[in-house]
Amino acid sequence: MRKYAVLDKGYVRLVTYTPHNMVALAEAIEDGDLERARMLIRDHELAVVNAAKASFMKESQTLGDKEIRLLRFLAEHGHSSPTRHAMFTFEIKAPLLVARQWFKYRIGSTHGPDSAELIGAPAEILEWFGLSGDDGGFDDPMYARNEASRRYVTIEPEFYIPDVWRGAPENKKQGSSGEVDPITAATMRHRLIRLTDSALGAYEMALKKGVCAEQARLFLPAYALYTVWRWSCSLQACCFFLSQRLAHDAQSEIREYAQAVYALVKPVFPRVIPDHES
Repeated sequence: MRKYAVLDKGYVRLVTYTPHNMVALAEAIEDGDLERARMLIRDHELAVVNAAKASFMKESQTLGDKEIRLLRFLAEHGHSSPTRHAMFTFEIKAPLLVARQWFKYRIGSTHGPDSAELIGAPAEILEWFGLSGDDGGFDDPMYARNEASRRYVTIEPEFYIPDVWRGAPENKKQGSSGEVDPITAATMRHRLIRLTDSALGAYEMALKKGVCAEQARLFLPAYALYTVWRWSCSLQACCFFLSQRLAHDAQSEIREYAQAVYALVKPVFPRVIPDHES
């Protein structure tokens, strides 16, 4: 399956991911070597293996026992740089309360002390952030997110209307606790539906009156409104996202999306992505 439904109207769809070697795959197909092509499509984790082997000017053609042991060694010792060479692109439909949390995860170029000067950043910055080591450094942000724009297209507004309403935590400034009582939950759901219906009516009226779409959207409630975007990330960035958003203390809504991402990528890189129990 390449698409998982999330919440009431959302989803995560795996659009594409890079196989072991696109050039070798294209050559195998052109040569009619279908067995070789199937192997390249199946053994995606060779991308990680061969990125690690680049240090020794070596390359593996198949995913055998030695390669699997190397993958385990990399995972056990926290060598994450080889996972930057495998890429995913997802299409995500989620309410803005989820999207705003998600947007902080982006592809970046990691710089250590040896390359800091090349981009005009002194090495002291690394010490200030407490970063060091082979995978230390700081991120030079390169956004890989393209979102559907209501400036250009009139997307039918959809809103997240939760069935379950959670209570405020007792000892935290953020997060939530258990469910509120049924009467409060029903009241909140009813009021949110009334609010979104009213806002949708004002939005549609503005469009009929000739107001431009980029201003008419001001009537739409932000946090409940669904949006759609594409997110491209390395395998390393994906694993980092999962490590944070699959955690039990992550916001419930974004944790459901992380579970969908995990279900999509785990079969592709089964030995690289850590196991997770729902």
